[in-house]
Amino acid sequence: MTTFVQFHLLTPYPPSNPNRDDQGRPKQALVGGHPRLRLSSQSIKRAVRETAYFLQDLAGHRGARTKRIAEKVEERLIANGAAPETAREAAQTVAKVFSKLEAEKDGKPPLTTTLAFVSPEEWQAAHDLADRLAAGEKIADKDIKKMVLRHADGAVDIAMFGRMLADDPDYNREAAVQVSHAFTTHRAMAEDDWYSAVDDLKTREEDSGAGHIGEAGFGSGVYYLYACVNVDLLVDNLGGDRALAAKGIEALARALATATPRGKQNSFAHHPLAHYIRVERGGRQPRDLSGAFFKPVDLRTNHPNGVLGASVEALRDMAAKIDAAYGAMAEAVEEMHMHEGKGSLDAIARFAADAVQTLPEREDA
Repeated sequence: MTTFVQFHLLTPYPPSNPNRDDQGRPKQALVGGHPRLRLSSQSIKRAVRETAYFLQDLAGHRGARTKRIAEKVEERLIANGAAPETAREAAQTVAKVFSKLEAEKDGKPPLTTTLAFVSPEEWQAAHDLADRLAAGEKIADKDIKKMVLRHADGAVDIAMFGRMLADDPDYNREAAVQVSHAFTTHRAMAEDDWYSAVDDLKTREEDSGAGHIGEAGFGSGVYYLYACVNVDLLVDNLGGDRALAAKGIEALARALATATPRGKQNSFAHHPLAHYIRVERGGRQPRDLSGAFFKPVDLRTNHPNGVLGASVEALRDMAAKIDAAYGAMAEAVEEMHMHEGKGSLDAIARFAADAVQTLPEREDA
C-alpha cells in the first residue's frame, strides 16, 4: 500500500503580480464558471526550490536545471590545464549524454537543446568522465551514458518534481510530488495600475509632464494550493534513503507555507505566509479539495475572519462531505490555523515528515 501526504493551504496575497502571463498581467482561470486569479504550479515549484529550506537545509542534495552543461564542464577542464580544443571535445561528448546539442554560436560551447535536470552525483560523474576523455582514454559510446546517468540518487528536488530526458526515457524520474495551480477561493480579476515617473533633471519650466507613463496589472486574494507526496516513490527515487526523504518532506512542508513566486516583488513587496494548512497522511487514493471553491466564497461574507475564515469553513466542509460519501480519506490529519491559534508550522512539518516512519520495511533493505 502506498503512503501519501497531502497538503492543503490557504494563503492571502496583497495587491501583487507574482506570476505573469505573456502580456505581463496576473495569470487567471475560470473555476466553476467564475473568474479567479491563478499561480501556475511551475512558478510555485520554482519558488519552493529557491527557499532557504531547499537551498540551505538540503545543500548538496539539489539538482541544477540547465542548458550549460558543456560550458561548465569545459571551464573546469581548462582550469585544470586541459588544452581548449581537447576540453571542448570532451565537454561536448559529456553534454550529449543529457540532450542533443545546439550549434555553436560566437565560439562559445554549445547549449543542450533542452533544460536538463542534473543531480550532484551526475555532475560529479560527468566531470570524472570528462577528465578521462581529456586524458585520451577511449570509452565506447554505449558505456558513456551508463557512467553518468542515474535512475535514483540523492537529489531531493529531482526526486520530488521529476525530470524527462527525451533521448533517454530509461533515466526519466517520475515525480513523487504533484503540485496544483493555486487559485483564489473567491471571484477575483486582474486590475490595472496606471503609473507615472518623474524625470529628476527636467524642470517645470521646460515641461511639467511625466518623464514616463506606464500600466501594470495586479490582483489580490486568498489562494488555495494543493500538493500531494507519494512517500514510497520519493524514498525509491532517493535510492532508499529514508532519512533524506523525511528531511525533504519537512523542507517541502515549510517551503509550501512560505514560498511565493517573485514576479514584480520589488514593485508590490508581496511576502505572504499561509494562514491555514491542513496536512493528511494515509494510504487512500489522493483527492484535492478544490471542489470547495467551485462555488466562490462570497466576498460579502459576515464571517469574523472574512474571506479567509469562510474559505477555511468551505474547505473543512468539503473534506467532511467527501469522508461521509467515500469513507475516511486520511488516517491522520494535522491543522495549523493562525486565526484560531491552532497548530504551528513546526508541528505541520514534523507530522508530514513522520509519514516516512509509517512505511513498511523494504524486503530488499
